[in-house]
Amino acid sequence: MVSPIDRLKQIVQRLRSPDGCPWDREQTHESLKPHVIEECYELIDAIDEKDDQGMQEELGDLLLQVVLHAQMASEEGRFDFDSVADVISEKLVRRHPHVFGDTKLATSDAVLKQWDAIKRREKTDRASALDGVPRGLPALAKAQKTQSKAAKVGFDWADAEGSLQKVNEEVEELQQAEGSEKLAEELGDLLFSVVNFARKSKLDAEELLQAATRKFSERFRKIEALAESRGLDFSSLTLSEKDALWDEVKRRPNSQ
Repeated sequence: MVSPIDRLKQIVQRLRSPDGCPWDREQTHESLKPHVIEECYELIDAIDEKDDQGMQEELGDLLLQVVLHAQMASEEGRFDFDSVADVISEKLVRRHPHVFGDTKLATSDAVLKQWDAIKRREKTDRASALDGVPRGLPALAKAQKTQSKAAKVGFDWADAEGSLQKVNEEVEELQQAEGSEKLAEELGDLLFSVVNFARKSKLDAEELLQAATRKFSERFRKIEALAESRGLDFSSLTLSEKDALWDEVKRRPNSQ
């Protein structure tokens, strides 16, 4: 009996064959990059919604991307799905000597330090402590990843209080900024310092802003619906009238 993963590999191979699907045959590693990103975010949505069925579907879509990339590489004789699985398996064993070897570690912090030490030994081509930050990361995530890498070599605030003071300092500099160019620079510095404070508070800046945006969107839709239920044209309301609806929705029990 064919295993589920082997069946998927056979299906993708058929889709990429001369008598397969024209769209699938046309794809390249480069053309699929947006799809990989999209599938990751759709999976995150399913996780946030605690949707098991959705998670299965989105994990499958993400797995399809892995199999497609491996199949395309296999057609060129570069690597295949099995070699991809072998590479990650070897890495996991190599970077978990406390599980697969004689080393014993009791805490997650110790595990992370060991992982970083092993990774540094392996990545000998990296000249800077900041090397290895993916260029395509969203801006908040990229800032936090860059700060974390700098922190690993001791370039960091002693605690969250120090980073919060930096946020306040950047706010003052923003208020004093003159001209659009200086304003843009200071606003960027403020965003970067806010991300740093989130990191020092053991929070994920990307997730925080995603959550804040979701909260705003949900509440905004509620005030639109409230206006409609009262026969009001939302777009024609004054800002103060819209604010009143916002405050009313905000006061409701279980309001986000």
